[in-house]
Amino acid sequence: MTTAHVFIATSLDGFIARDDGDIAWLLERDDPTEDHGYAAFIADKDMIVMGRGSYEKVLTFDAWPYEQPVLVLSRQLEGMPVPEALKGKVRFSGLAPKAIMEALAGQGIRRVYLDGGLLLQSFLREGLVADLVITTVPVLLGSGRPLFGALTRDIDLALVSSRSFPSGLVQSTYRVRP
Repeated sequence: MTTAHVFIATSLDGFIARDDGDIAWLLERDDPTEDHGYAAFIADKDMIVMGRGSYEKVLTFDAWPYEQPVLVLSRQLEGMPVPEALKGKVRFSGLAPKAIMEALAGQGIRRVYLDGGLLLQSFLREGLVADLVITTVPVLLGSGRPLFGALTRDIDLALVSSRSFPSGLVQSTYRVRP
């Protein structure tokens, strides 16, 4: 069985990016002296599954930041060629969340990191997320791309841990209850 795991940052008012996708407010708070646990989190993940918006944002970075293979879920990109520099690192799929998790299980993939707001929302609605690590940045954006969207049912979470950092960030880990 393949499990999906989330590691994401949000503003105090629940946004992961500004309306235009800008995340400078987040990068400004990055303190290299603080270990927020990303390296430990990603160490046991076999693959990263991300949405098109996250993929397009990562393409603007100076270098490709991932060692794990990346699967971009996008009907728009499905069938498109992968950029030459990312061949062997990235692939595209238009499959729905349940179908992709079944396909990954068949490939021996056990633990995936989900990256992207809309992608995360779709996996949550399908009951496919095992746990979430949410780092709250002490800034109010007022508007932007929300971490969570509309749901057809409540999703019950159990707090596993919560910690604060000298920079003011607060990180909480939740397990999704069945």
